[in-house]
Amino acid sequence: MLTRSPALESLRFLEASVRHGNFTRAAAELGVTPAAVSLRIRDLEADLGTKLFHRSGPRLAPTNAGVELARRVAEALRLVRAAVDHCVEAAGPLRVTAVPTFAMRWLVQRLPHYRALADAIPVELDVSSELRPSQDFDVAIRTGTGDWPELETTALMPVEATPMLSPALAAEAPLASPTDLASRPLLPHDDWPRWFHEAGAAVAGLGFCADDFSLHELHASAAMNGVGVALLSPIFYASHIEEGKLLQPFAHIIRGPKWHYVLLKAGERRPAVLRFRDWLLEEAQGSSVS
Repeated sequence: MLTRSPALESLRFLEASVRHGNFTRAAAELGVTPAAVSLRIRDLEADLGTKLFHRSGPRLAPTNAGVELARRVAEALRLVRAAVDHCVEAAGPLRVTAVPTFAMRWLVQRLPHYRALADAIPVELDVSSELRPSQDFDVAIRTGTGDWPELETTALMPVEATPMLSPALAAEAPLASPTDLASRPLLPHDDWPRWFHEAGAAVAGLGFCADDFSLHELHASAAMNGVGVALLSPIFYASHIEEGKLLQPFAHIIRGPKWHYVLLKAGERRPAVLRFRDWLLEEAQGSSVS
């Protein structure tokens, strides 16, 4: 007859031991020594009055009673983890941090799609060019080459760029080929030589505007006001083209090597965070420019 309930920690040791089929691997997962696992299992067998493992020298195998108890313990632990995750999710909004242009020109426009989902939770959006400390966000969206070694990275979409300019600046002279674009003032961007090269335009020299801007949004504003030609994302500024505020004179788009990435803390398993990442991926796939 069972005189006392076994400790939950002992049941965790049992579940890990049965799952791994080995005290050593179970010990590694639990952060203890194999001897500590063996002692726990022996104490548990004594408490239950039931043999949980067959031992033959260094080899061991769970008994039917051990397998069945471990299965039920695993189910109970899953319920406990789900309850904890639900509690954490209910404690506050999903903290999302994103770089300015991505936030303003892509994410904010699509958040109503997310809020329409049955399992959506409120989003608290932080707009920042610098990556916040990992304890200050649940989901981060940043641009780079994927070199965030302490975070889990998921590629969302490549950085894309193509020339855009105001209708007034475009009307000053014909734009029959990419070479003609070199006669216009160009807003500074490191990828101009690459765009001309990929577009098949051999240009001797490029004339850049004296003023430079740190944000793509400022480049877009300057282009709309006729200051010069900007290299901008055709996804982010598609609405400006549709509204006639900007023109995309040529079809060629440069892509990469940088990408927009979703960053999560290592080992992240909260359902709401993973659902939001998956939703971002679905939206990105639906908004790609061919």
